[in-house]
Amino acid sequence: MHFTLKIWRQKNSLARGSFETYNLDDVSPEMSFLEMLDALNKKLVEEDKDPVAFDSDCREGICGSCGMYINGHPHGPVPAITTCHLSMRYFRDSETIWVEPWRAKPFPVIKDLIVDRSALDKIQIAGGFVSVNTGAAPEANSLPVNKEKADEAFDSSICIGCGACVAACKNASAMLFVSAKVSQFALLPQGRVEARQRVRAMIEKMDELGFGNCSNSGACEAECPKQIKLVSIARLKREYYKSY
Repeated sequence: MHFTLKIWRQKNSLARGSFETYNLDDVSPEMSFLEMLDALNKKLVEEDKDPVAFDSDCREGICGSCGMYINGHPHGPVPAITTCHLSMRYFRDSETIWVEPWRAKPFPVIKDLIVDRSALDKIQIAGGFVSVNTGAAPEANSLPVNKEKADEAFDSSICIGCGACVAACKNASAMLFVSAKVSQFALLPQGRVEARQRVRAMIEKMDELGFGNCSNSGACEAECPKQIKLVSIARLKREYYKSY
């Protein structure tokens, strides 16, 4: 397969960036998108050119660091997967592919396709801790948890903090991320002790860092690789109102 790649290149956070065009041949349809970029970088290095900087770690769809904007979609045009799981077979031979970093004020570009997503870590840190007893494991039935609530909490906890929701939102809102982190504790009795402080602190930190507010467009849910639902944002708002 042959592809024309329009990739955003930016030397550092202070430099002006622009799209540069690359042509890549002999791409296997079984390659992942990141493996394709690896092949491009190998070619660039052999030509004594600066390789494209992009972020990746586990390449198993767990860490979320591989996030990039591909053809107008965070993580690419295939729903419910991360960039590292995006296969080149989803693209047509000789297609032109546009690749750029997340576009949000709280995510400054470090270089090329790498952005600083530490703002999400700061929000999570602001949420604080959960008070639990340490030592021997307690009897499993000593703290009953409704299965429906436990399942909902698990569905929220699978958020990988990749920032796709922020990149997809026209307001650069982090509400889906924050709501997932709040929900995974708010739904369980262990998380109720610090519930009021947690939701206030996380929303205040989100606002402080420059993220926008939710306007219910639903782009975040549509682009989330872990399919976190908008109902989490409704729960976040209820928790916030109850904290006063």
